[in-house]
Amino acid sequence: MLVAVVAATLAASLLHLPVETIGSRFGGIPRGLRAPHLPVVSWALPAAVFPTALSFTLLGGLESLLSAKVTDGMTGRIHRSNMELVAQGLANIASACFGGMSVTGTIARTATNIRAGARTPVAGILHAVFLLAFMIVAGPLASYLPLAALAGILVVVAWNMAERREFASLLTDWRAGAVLLATFGLTILRDLTSGILAGCGLALVFWAVSRLRRKIMRP
Repeated sequence: MLVAVVAATLAASLLHLPVETIGSRFGGIPRGLRAPHLPVVSWALPAAVFPTALSFTLLGGLESLLSAKVTDGMTGRIHRSNMELVAQGLANIASACFGGMSVTGTIARTATNIRAGARTPVAGILHAVFLLAFMIVAGPLASYLPLAALAGILVVVAWNMAERREFASLLTDWRAGAVLLATFGLTILRDLTSGILAGCGLALVFWAVSRLRRKIMRP
């Protein structure tokens, strides 16, 4: 994958291909870290950002727990949900003080680490250290990376981490199949947020109907 990214970057730069890069789309990656500072808070700001902050919090927490659940199945470990969410919240608070964005655990990166031989949380720590070192040392070079090359890498990673037999087995149960297809379809047609919200909402409806049916049938 690294060879493919380097080759695509060299081809786009040397041949002057009209493709978007990280630099042309996002302005590049800053070198170094900003000095920590607290954001300016006003009375109107919490009310203005609350809906967005709530959706980010729910989506980030759900994504992290899904990633942890997948990791349990791949490694045989058992994650601690409360610790995962508390650590993520503290990390996002610290990231905001440095001008960073909110983050979450992702299934793609975690599965890639595990398939590369990672077995403990140390792999995630080293991943963060390597990213920081890359940003400080080679940040300007990242501006030349074509977005198409990164998209190709994501497609390969998604294909390698997909469990096709598990996908087919879930379709044998109509409830699980409905949740799976709703999540899968809306993620492709719209975005990840819509897919997860639709899947969770549908699963909640099935759970509520099942509980209600048990209460009615209970003597």
